[in-house]
Amino acid sequence: MDIPRPDQSKAKRKKRIIIGAIAVTALVVITVTLARLKPAAPTVERNLVWIDTVKRGQMLRQVRGLGTLVPEEIRWIAARTQGRVDKIILRPGAVVTPDSVILILANPDVEQAAASADAQLKAAEADLVGTRAQLESGVLAAEAAAASARADSEQARLKAEVNEQLHQEGLVSELDLRLSKVTAEQLATRNTIEQKRYAFAQESIAPQLSVKEAEVERLRGVAKLRHDELDALTARAGMNGVLQLLPVDVGSQIQPGVNLARVADPAKLKAEIRIAETQAKDVAIGQTAEVDTRNGIVSGHVSRIDPSVQNGTVTVDVLIDGPLPKGSRPDLSVDGTIELERLDDVVYVGRPAFGQERSTVGLFKLDRDGSYATRVPVKVGRSSVNTIEIVGGLQPGDRVILSDMSQWDANDRVRLN
Repeated sequence: MDIPRPDQSKAKRKKRIIIGAIAVTALVVITVTLARLKPAAPTVERNLVWIDTVKRGQMLRQVRGLGTLVPEEIRWIAARTQGRVDKIILRPGAVVTPDSVILILANPDVEQAAASADAQLKAAEADLVGTRAQLESGVLAAEAAAASARADSEQARLKAEVNEQLHQEGLVSELDLRLSKVTAEQLATRNTIEQKRYAFAQESIAPQLSVKEAEVERLRGVAKLRHDELDALTARAGMNGVLQLLPVDVGSQIQPGVNLARVADPAKLKAEIRIAETQAKDVAIGQTAEVDTRNGIVSGHVSRIDPSVQNGTVTVDVLIDGPLPKGSRPDLSVDGTIELERLDDVVYVGRPAFGQERSTVGLFKLDRDGSYATRVPVKVGRSSVNTIEIVGGLQPGDRVILSDMSQWDANDRVRLN
């Protein structure tokens, strides 16, 4: 026979309630604990990332760009007249002097024009000689007439004086005296006129000859121009150097102004460096630079900055201060590095793969043991080719990852394996 035990039933119910409360409490604690746990940090291979240490000291600011070597002295030889390429004497690569003949053009019209100009010049010179002889002959005739008039006037004056004395002695009539005086006056007037005519003949020589001389000089200039055009059919280098380009062939018809050849001095080269427009703002004339020709590094200085931007770059001319390495030649590809300034006592680190100067970037900073790296905001300042100034967020001695970590943008902590 079963005996009811109400106390034992209550104890069992109380035990179940306590066990249930403990289970619920444990479940809540586990849930909260799991929620507070950080997600597992992704693993990054240490040998696949670039790690650098933050330093304090002097930082050298530089900008770098690609470029080419170009001659400082270039001379384009252009055609002065129309013509046909008759003969090519030299080919690109030939060493030339100022008198070296590169090619010869043919144009019969130019030759005929030069001959015609010579003939006109000779005719004008002959006309000048004839005019000078004619004028000098006229001057001599005027001089003879003036001398004859002077003699006749003097004779008439003397005769009038004698007749006046004879008249006083009663040996010459009044009529003869008066006639001699009138004759003397007439011849004196004629003498004055002839003297003026002689002076005018002398003075008129220069104006009349100047007209002829001006015509001769004009035709001499035309003849020189035609001969220069004739000489220009023979294209010469005009300077010491190397023939670089010859963009014409035998038989080509050439128009005035067309470039026939390019000559440059290979011993005097400069570097044209193309700097990104965002980095060219601090470049100034006179700054020191280094040019890597692949066969050696030479020093130089900035001599010119192109005011325009082309394809996102600014062209900077660097004059070479020292001798060029062997193998340097025009159009050779080079690397140029320009020194902007030296910053003393600054905190800096290697330049990260992303981020512009004077901005805030996120970098992974390594823990003390180097097993983990945590993302921290870093404020950067002025930048160089390989380094960048640290304004805030890091201290000297900190180690950071400079490689591109964009694939871990969703994580603020990574594990280095």
